[in-house]
Amino acid sequence: MKILRTGPRGGESPAALLPDGRALDLSGVLDAHRPWSAEDLAAAGAAVRSGDLPELDLTGRRIGAPLPRPGTVVCIGLNYRDHAQETGAAIPAEPVVFLKSSSTVVGPHDTVLVPRGSTKTDYEVELGVVIGRRARYLASAEEALEHVAGYVVSHDVSEREFQLERGGQWDKGKSCETFNPLGPWFVTADEVPDPGALGLRTRVNGELRQDGSTRDLVFGVGEVVRYLSHFTVLEPGDLVNTGTPAGVALGRPDPKPYLRAGDVVECEVDGLGSTRNELADA
Repeated sequence: MKILRTGPRGGESPAALLPDGRALDLSGVLDAHRPWSAEDLAAAGAAVRSGDLPELDLTGRRIGAPLPRPGTVVCIGLNYRDHAQETGAAIPAEPVVFLKSSSTVVGPHDTVLVPRGSTKTDYEVELGVVIGRRARYLASAEEALEHVAGYVVSHDVSEREFQLERGGQWDKGKSCETFNPLGPWFVTADEVPDPGALGLRTRVNGELRQDGSTRDLVFGVGEVVRYLSHFTVLEPGDLVNTGTPAGVALGRPDPKPYLRAGDVVECEVDGLGSTRNELADA
């Protein structure tokens, strides 16, 4: 099942997107602004199958982030071998974990703001993992996958100077406003049989910059969720960004092609759709 949220910012309404392109109104089934559990999503699936939901005309409507604002956004750094190599970092022995403010989450076509004083704003396409069941001290990667509700395209925008040159705390280069476009829809886990075999791509102004695959993950989705559950409790609706493949501006030769106002970034993951964001100065 594909779920999106549509409407003005702060007033989005959930809808199910059918294979034929029609949308069904889920506003009477899902709370548009509260994180969804696996049980919530099961109820939404049953409502779709019932055939009783009204259709929703998406013409001219803004598409927002497909999930209510997550309680926590947890990110994994250096989780693709080629990305670690391009940045000169060693392949990590354990997942590199940092947090991103949940206030960074915006819609798949919303404007991304270049922070004031920024000279090194960068792009990162990622597979976003959405938690469906409370995850605490999970025993195996297989068990962890049972706690995954689904997947989404996540654009982990980064400011490299803030991240790497301003005191050693990654979070400050990751948590600027609008720095996590999501969408265009959330895809439930049953429609993604192998999250370890998905292509990811980024284009900047039409030029292909990133072209990778989750086959190259150092730590797969199940292992990431299992590992995190031993350090924090993951709740339904939480978002886990699983890392980015090679091709980011940071890893390219000088002069590095960091983002500027007016640039357009498109991020795509197989089967999950794509985001398209124009940049503007904050």
